[in-house]
Amino acid sequence: MAANETLAVLMFVSFILLVFTGFPVAWLLGGLAVIFSALAVVLQVDFALPIGMDWSYTSLTVDRIWNVMENWVMVALPMFIFMGLLLDRSGIANQLMTSFARLFGSVRGGLAITVILIGLLLAATTGIIGASVVLLALLGLPAMLGQGYDKSLASGTVCAVGTLGILIPPSIMLVLMADRMSMSVGDLFLGAVFPGMLLGGLYIFYVLAVGRFRPAYAPAAPSEGFDIGVLFDLFKAILPPAFLILAVLGSIFFGLATPTEAAGVGAAGALLLAWLNRKLNRQVMGEVLQETTRTTAFIFAVLLGATAFSLVLRGLGGDELIERVLLGLPFEPTGIIICILIATFILGFFLDWIELTLIVLPLVSPVVASLGFDPVWFTILFAVCLQTSFLTPPVGFAIFYLKGVAPEGVDVVTIYRGVVPFIILQVLGMLILFNWEALVTWLPAQAYG
Repeated sequence: MAANETLAVLMFVSFILLVFTGFPVAWLLGGLAVIFSALAVVLQVDFALPIGMDWSYTSLTVDRIWNVMENWVMVALPMFIFMGLLLDRSGIANQLMTSFARLFGSVRGGLAITVILIGLLLAATTGIIGASVVLLALLGLPAMLGQGYDKSLASGTVCAVGTLGILIPPSIMLVLMADRMSMSVGDLFLGAVFPGMLLGGLYIFYVLAVGRFRPAYAPAAPSEGFDIGVLFDLFKAILPPAFLILAVLGSIFFGLATPTEAAGVGAAGALLLAWLNRKLNRQVMGEVLQETTRTTAFIFAVLLGATAFSLVLRGLGGDELIERVLLGLPFEPTGIIICILIATFILGFFLDWIELTLIVLPLVSPVVASLGFDPVWFTILFAVCLQTSFLTPPVGFAIFYLKGVAPEGVDVVTIYRGVVPFIILQVLGMLILFNWEALVTWLPAQAYG
């Protein structure tokens, strides 16, 4: 192994090990980029600069970071975050919970199904994992526990459904992936529609199966009788989020707006809905703007650190080394893709989705392209794999979001036990998408040819 490749391996391993120190990831990534650049200079290791570059590697890093900050697509991130946080405080989810519970409460597992359906609607309007998990926990968890649901089933349902927001469009993860991969955001948004619905369907099927074979785990609520008023109330509750979904995704899919412009439409729509619901005041706006600023700053700090880290890693030949290792595996092309997904799944136990998106995805994408696989299909498959990182210990953020607001008696062990079946369901969903590529590629092909 050449000296530059040895440094590349040490750089990647150092990052994996130092993550456990609890030091902020953004500074960790940027610091390692500076340290290993200095080591390469001291050891007189040449960087693999692109042909025609005659300025210093430091200048190239600064130039790349400047290009990231100038990227117009990234403007969509703070506006989608603002939209999701404002909807979280608008009271819409509370109305949905009441209406769905009246419709499905008399079915075994009906309350859990209600939480799943609300989670799907929230995922298509918020896209913020923390907001979705906390909101579903506050609305649905006490109701399920009060009706006698098994604690593990109730907590696992809330955790798993809350993570759908990172996949179902408009997803900030897909916006970030499109930027890193130089792909169309619209392609990824359309490609994620059926996978998101597939996972939601698997969750509902599982809850119904538990209600059928273990009725004590998911008992039915006392029937209040059915009338047309129930459907009318449900229609009124669904109308606001449906309006917002149509405004944001419809404007993208029908070519009326770019993703950045659609994010502005979504932010304006969220303001309108909060005002109509009489939830728009100085306190709410202050909280939403503060949280939006904090979340956006965190994402962009990691983005800048990861940009410097990946550029130095590439300069040391890390991408070529990874490509040679993957292509040298004694497997068919599908076996190599499976190895990449398994490695991503394991890394998800220790790394956040942002680091995996900014570091791992750009490194493995050239291998996927050279093997002839559809980039949209692989990126969505990678996104579904990353979704499991919110549920897997020890870095499963959805678990800690839930634990922070869970009622007394719901401990971490109970939550861990509850999310295991849903992790298995997500792996099953990946297997289905792996074998039926059309579930991802058909809708973008119909829309964009």
